[in-house]
Amino acid sequence: MNGKQTMVETAVFQKSKQNQYHCGDSYFYTETENEYICALADGLGSGEFAKESSEIVISIIKENIHATVEQLIKKCNQKLSGKRGAVIGILRIDFRTSSYSFSSIGNIGVITIGEDGKKKRNIPNTGYLAGYHRPFKVVSDQLDSVMNFILFSDGVTDKDLSQRFLLNRDVYQVTQTFANYAEKEIRTDDTTLIAIKYDD
Repeated sequence: MNGKQTMVETAVFQKSKQNQYHCGDSYFYTETENEYICALADGLGSGEFAKESSEIVISIIKENIHATVEQLIKKCNQKLSGKRGAVIGILRIDFRTSSYSFSSIGNIGVITIGEDGKKKRNIPNTGYLAGYHRPFKVVSDQLDSVMNFILFSDGVTDKDLSQRFLLNRDVYQVTQTFANYAEKEIRTDDTTLIAIKYDD
C-alpha cells in the first residue's frame, strides 16, 4: 500500500481508547493511475464486534476501488444488515477530472484545506450504516493544484481540530505533531487521524 505514491501522500495516526487491544476504527487508502481513495470506518461501540463492522466496510471498499463514493456507501450499508453497524468517511480523488468527492456518515469528520490555506470543516450526515435505507449527501468539487484533506474519527476533539499544526502541508509532520500532542491526554474514544496531501 505504501508503494510509489505519485500524486498523493498519506500519513496516519491511530490509537485505541485507553490502550484497549482492539481498535474499533479501520482505514484503507490506495492510489491507482486514475484515482486515489481513502476510507475511515468506526464500528459502533468498542472491542471485537466494533472491529468486525469496521473491517467489513473496509473490505468492500478494497474490492470496489473504482466505484463512486455513492455506490460504495450503498454497498457498505447492504453488507452491514444484521451487524453492529458502522460510521464511515470516504474520500475519492479523480486525477482525470481534477476533482474530489467525499461523504461522511456519523462521527467521521472531513476537513479540506485549499491552496489558499483556508480550512473548511464539513458537517457529516447523521446516523450510521446498518442495512437500512438512509439518505446521504456527497460533496464534490474541483481540486486546487495543492490541497490537503484530514479524515478523523470521534476520538479527535474540537480542541484538537483548532490546533494550527493541522494546516501544515507536510502530512508526516501533521501526524507526528498530533501524536505528541495526543499523548498528553487519556483518550476516551478510539482515535484515528489521516492526513492527505494532493499535489499535481
